[in-house]
Amino acid sequence: MSEHIAKPRTTAVILAGGTGQRVGLSIPKQLLKIAGKAVIEHTLTTFDQADSIDDIIVLMAPGYVPDVEKIVAKAGFGKVSRVIEGGATRNETTERAIAALREGLAEGEDLNVLFHDAVRPLLSQRVIDDCVAALERYEAVDVAIPSADTIIVTRTHGQDGEFITEIPDRSRLRRGQTPQAFKLSTIRRAYDVASGDPNFQATDDCSVVLKYLPDVPIHVVAGDEYNMKVTQPVDVFIADKLFQLASTAAPEQNGEEAYRDLLTGKTVVIFGGSYGIGKDIAELAGSYGANVYALGRSTTGTHVENPEEVDDALSKAYAETGRIDYVVNTAGVLRIGKLAETDNSTIEEALKVNYLAPVQIARSSYKYLAETQGQLLLYTSSSYTRGRAEYSLYSSTKAAMVNLTQALSDEWAGDSIRVNCINPERTATPMRTKAFGQEPAGTLLSSEAVARTSLDVLLSELTGHVIDVRQQDPTAGAARASGFEQALAGVLDRQDGVA
Repeated sequence: MSEHIAKPRTTAVILAGGTGQRVGLSIPKQLLKIAGKAVIEHTLTTFDQADSIDDIIVLMAPGYVPDVEKIVAKAGFGKVSRVIEGGATRNETTERAIAALREGLAEGEDLNVLFHDAVRPLLSQRVIDDCVAALERYEAVDVAIPSADTIIVTRTHGQDGEFITEIPDRSRLRRGQTPQAFKLSTIRRAYDVASGDPNFQATDDCSVVLKYLPDVPIHVVAGDEYNMKVTQPVDVFIADKLFQLASTAAPEQNGEEAYRDLLTGKTVVIFGGSYGIGKDIAELAGSYGANVYALGRSTTGTHVENPEEVDDALSKAYAETGRIDYVVNTAGVLRIGKLAETDNSTIEEALKVNYLAPVQIARSSYKYLAETQGQLLLYTSSSYTRGRAEYSLYSSTKAAMVNLTQALSDEWAGDSIRVNCINPERTATPMRTKAFGQEPAGTLLSSEAVARTSLDVLLSELTGHVIDVRQQDPTAGAARASGFEQALAGVLDRQDGVA
């Protein structure tokens, strides 16, 4: 019988030695905040959540190691084992990482190692997994995408400026990204050989293997366009917007018993629970043993725009059950029309119900959710990314829900309160029927599908996320694909008129 050979451990090395000079900052760009978190925190989150990664070390710019250690401690990144100072150059930083990785290794033991730029915070789990899988066959792996631009080679002629000398065949050109992945023994050997070259200089690690270990093939894994590097000032804006647009898949529970185990005895308060999505969530949660308070204007006489009635509803639920675990707000009004022709009472209603009410619900819910480490769930619309004619009030207030979600998730993180936002595409609800009339069968998402995804989000550890729910997804209409690809699909759908 053949002996079982254990897979080598896989370590992610986050290279964070750069400064913020090109972005115009006095601090390293990896500490710049994007979407409410430091760039390096987004990057570390991706690797900390990757099943194929065993541990992480960070090589940080000199003088800023304590800053990263504070981020790691606050976020609870369990896989980060060390934060050490990087070198003056990329090559020196990699050499320090190699030395750190060699410590504690038994003779003959090898590691998989992924070197990743800290300022590429939009990396997908798919790319990480593909790199690790490729190391089962190859000793060196790069990540790259085809070049959409024509690449030219130029030469400078004195004061006359630059002139084209060559235009390479674009079909063979690729734009390199990170991670770059290696067997530790291979990258170590490449740097050992390179150390004997007095002119050694390289800007990435695959080029070191290519030049000094020419017999080692370097496999290329497909990257993606979202895996951008935050280098120029415009990159900060683009990355921030991509994080805002990115949606997240809600993890499904494993069977009916899992829902029952997680919900029995919990208290769910639903504003807007008279009909549509809110009513479906109430029925679903109740069927799994939750104490449900479905509140609405037409059923319980609860007006969400009245702060006293919101306070009373929450106080009653707490008094009767001794806890509030989840607060959901699906209440909203949709009024279509040109702003210049809209009367004051309609404007006031839209602002009170669609914006001020969720704000008040959040304020009133805080003390209860802090006690149970629960979750607040809000709802937006696919029109939040770009307002449309005759949707000005609705679109703008729904955009506010996304910003409110992201702000509160950060503000309440220390109290372990989760805040998320559901973004359903066009859904068959009484509110929509009232605004648009009857629409062709099969063109709308069912409110039951949105309710099921909402329940999955409530039972998850997600916070600060926008979760798309899409009809064309085969899993009961819920969006389960990865975030940034969904973001692009969502933008395209919004341009096609999805409300």
